Amino acid sequence: MVDEKLTAHLAELSKLEFTDAELAEMTKDMTDIIGLMDKVCGFDGSVKPYTLDPVDYNELRCDEHAESYPNGEILGNAKNVKNDSFVVPKVV
Repeated sequence: MVDEKLTAHLAELSKLEFTDAELAEMTKDMTDIIGLMDKVCGFDGSVKPYTLDPVDYNELRCDEHAESYPNGEILGNAKNVKNDSFVVPKVV
């Protein structure tokens, strides 16, 4: 599909420089990309897309209230505490 002459021409238009090895690899990559796009163009858009089944909320667990840890116990390991909150350095 794409030959090295076309790749060199496109590189020149794009103001890119390639060695011979890079030019050969770029040609291969461009051929692969165009081949992939040909597959995408052949996609049958009339097929209905897959949709996920709706979630059955009856099967979810119930929310249960539980007591939280006491603030004093949580803040006991903090270096700096102010107004019952952690104090962290400002990061800009």
